[in-house]
Amino acid sequence: MIGAIARREFKALFATPLPWLLLALSQALLAWVFLSRVEAYQSQYQPLLVTLGSGYGATELVAAAFLADARLLVLLLLAVSLLAMRLLAEERQAHTLPLLLAAPVSSLQLVLGKYLGGLAFVLVALLLWAAMPLSLLLGTALDLGRLAAALLGLLLLAATLLALALWASALTARPGLAALLTFAAGLLLMVLRDGVVGADGGVLAYLGLLGHYQPFLMGQVASADLAYYLLLTGGLLALTVRRLDALRVQA
Repeated sequence: MIGAIARREFKALFATPLPWLLLALSQALLAWVFLSRVEAYQSQYQPLLVTLGSGYGATELVAAAFLADARLLVLLLLAVSLLAMRLLAEERQAHTLPLLLAAPVSSLQLVLGKYLGGLAFVLVALLLWAAMPLSLLLGTALDLGRLAAALLGLLLLAATLLALALWASALTARPGLAALLTFAAGLLLMVLRDGVVGADGGVLAYLGLLGHYQPFLMGQVASADLAYYLLLTGGLLALTVRRLDALRVQA
């Protein structure tokens, strides 16, 4: 049943022009960002690195820097925010959610199906974005271990933001408000690190999304960072299940 819901959600997403437009525009913008970094590396950094005999190369200064670029992260947040409009809020606005809740499907199955369908779309976008740094293999050597760790971190970050989008979408019947809530909450979690890391931020510092993303960009896959993303994603999905249970009772 979860698979059927996920397939239905994935097909429904691509039945509208918005996902196609989002993929096309994000790919065009990020291609420009990526090529700008390649040009800067070839014209500025590479001659200097050869002179200094530095061990840094295209992996650190192009691939990892591209995956850490603020424009890429904002596009990712924008993409999941737009998904929030579709996942549950649009169902409530169209009055089709009561039909789903009346079906012999548990709230957990419904949430996981919706989440996996949205995650499939996010994976398509990430694969298109990942093709750009991987294309460097045609002309230079890359640290594939570090690049794989960085892509894993990006996937975990995207999965967590999508769980946030699904929860926000369950909170309101207004798709626009769901998108706004997702973007605002996601942006807050992203900038939280810059506001408190470096000081004794305690719990607030730990909650920052990017503070746990940075080690992946450096090729470090730590169990603490994996646990952070998995627990936060699981917690947000659990909150969504509770919200759907409450809506089921009201229906």
